[in-house]
Amino acid sequence: MSEEKFIIVDSLSYIYSKDTPYETQALKNISFDIKKGEIIGIIGHTGCGKSTLVQHLNGLIRPMSGKVFVDGLDLSDKSLNLKKLRCKVGLVFQYPEYQLFEETVFDDVAFGPRKAGFREEDTLNSVKESLVLLGFNFEQVKNRSPFSLSGGEMRRVAIAGVLAMKPNVLILDEPTAGLDPNTKEILISKLLYLNRHGITIILVSHSMDDVAEIADRLLVLHEGEVLAFGRPKEVFSDSSVLALSDLMLPQCTKLLICLKENGIDINTNFFKVDETADEIARVIKK
Repeated sequence: MSEEKFIIVDSLSYIYSKDTPYETQALKNISFDIKKGEIIGIIGHTGCGKSTLVQHLNGLIRPMSGKVFVDGLDLSDKSLNLKKLRCKVGLVFQYPEYQLFEETVFDDVAFGPRKAGFREEDTLNSVKESLVLLGFNFEQVKNRSPFSLSGGEMRRVAIAGVLAMKPNVLILDEPTAGLDPNTKEILISKLLYLNRHGITIILVSHSMDDVAEIADRLLVLHEGEVLAFGRPKEVFSDSSVLALSDLMLPQCTKLLICLKENGIDINTNFFKVDETADEIARVIKK
């Protein structure tokens, strides 16, 4: 992970339906930065501003007040080439498989690069690379209908369509929603694989288990404001943040607390599966 700040958000505010009876302030004076190569989890209850925030990061929403910079690009600059920006920041909405529409997997994944003006040879290479990165055999899947795939495979094809644009940053809104545990584990492993290949991951999630397991830092939003921004251990150890945001602890931590409450001398300050397993093994050996 580089120390270079790839995304900088400075005093960002946003109001829906401004100066009308339906005026709603979605973001209030938001400031944070994201380093190249990080995995960032954005968490908070429905309506806290998560989706509004990430739509600012690839130009779907322009800053109303404050600044957003992506790789030095000022997103409040109305002359900014949004096509250039969206080749840097890819956004995968919730249930992206519902957005598949082409007759073949290849054409669906190739849709974005073709619209962006990639040469056909570059499109072919990008589609192939994206599908392989997400665990597909290119020759076996390229001519299949995306609708003949399983739900988890369809979701990975939809993500490949964004990945084929060669973004530096991949934003995913609830990527594991509705997936069975095995498919969810496969998808998370693919995201970690992409991150190891240099892609910055921003994960919007209600799953504390997902973000505790893979995020480098967590951004906690509450009523449109930043309530906390730090490493998972720092955030989940702060009882005031948990109480105010009404966030649940990861299941691993709940298990350790339950064991502690039943008289077992165990450290409850773990949030990942492997760390929790090691701590339980330590107590058993003791």
